[in-house]
Amino acid sequence: MTHRIALVGTGNMGSLHARVLSQNDRVDLARVIDPREEAGRAVAERYETEWTPEIGSLSDVDAVVLASATEVHYELAQEILGQGKPMLVEKPVCNSLELSQDIVALSAKKDVPLMCGLLERYNPAVMTARALVNEPVHLMARRHGPYAPRIKTGVAWDLLVHDVDLAIQFFGGATPGRVTSSAGYFHPQSVAGAEDTIETVLSFPTGLATVSASRLAQRKVRSLMVSELDRMVEIDLLRRDVTIYRHVSHDSVTPDGLGYRQQTVIEIPELVTAREPLATQLDRFVDLLEGKVDAEAERALILPSHEVVAQVLAEAA
Repeated sequence: MTHRIALVGTGNMGSLHARVLSQNDRVDLARVIDPREEAGRAVAERYETEWTPEIGSLSDVDAVVLASATEVHYELAQEILGQGKPMLVEKPVCNSLELSQDIVALSAKKDVPLMCGLLERYNPAVMTARALVNEPVHLMARRHGPYAPRIKTGVAWDLLVHDVDLAIQFFGGATPGRVTSSAGYFHPQSVAGAEDTIETVLSFPTGLATVSASRLAQRKVRSLMVSELDRMVEIDLLRRDVTIYRHVSHDSVTPDGLGYRQQTVIEIPELVTAREPLATQLDRFVDLLEGKVDAEAERALILPSHEVVAQVLAEAA
């Protein structure tokens, strides 16, 4: 069975979704929706599908991918779920916890499947590391990059939410009992109240996570280090590789103690998949449509990261 899917939004992420949708044998990119005719038509023509400026009736499709700007998610998501169509919505669901909760509640009320595009869950390096890590005690995440004027929200909803979500996943789905954070507001082009940097510490029942997000860096960094008592797993989310370090010994090599030798065993595990994260995420969405993934369980995975981000922003205010 091929599922007919409409794509809402043809911006940066929307164009990526369009490509992945067009390449998947399990779906048909039935329509792209964007009020900007030039952008919408360009994507529609590239992938040989139809363009419409408005959502209108969704009777022609089986599901929707919502990849428009975050600030319009709430209104569009209500319209899509109101027509009873399953939806994959780009993260965050909305740019506030309350609005996100409304959308998740509407999905549950309508009994319509809902999935949030927390894409790093499907990064091959993350998937590999999650299969390896058993008892993390400390996680350090850094997500830094250059300033992007098109992003109107602060870095908490744009960047931090990814690593908060990963921290929750690595710590077994537990929510942090304590959140501390500080935010910086530095860029003159940022919307008032939109943070440019944020540093956060999340205290879980079995460990600690320190998460850093910034849009003031001069190079893009996406790194994750997860420590257990007997090893550290280092993840580069851009290169999509995993390195495991095990400390063996630390000895003086001179009688006066001025020199030392540290021995570390390094392992590089094979990735569990080489598939593009967006493609893996789409496969899970199609599995959700086909009932192979429990809709209620998938819905339950959405709000924990949003709730923590809201705590982070409240703490940083």
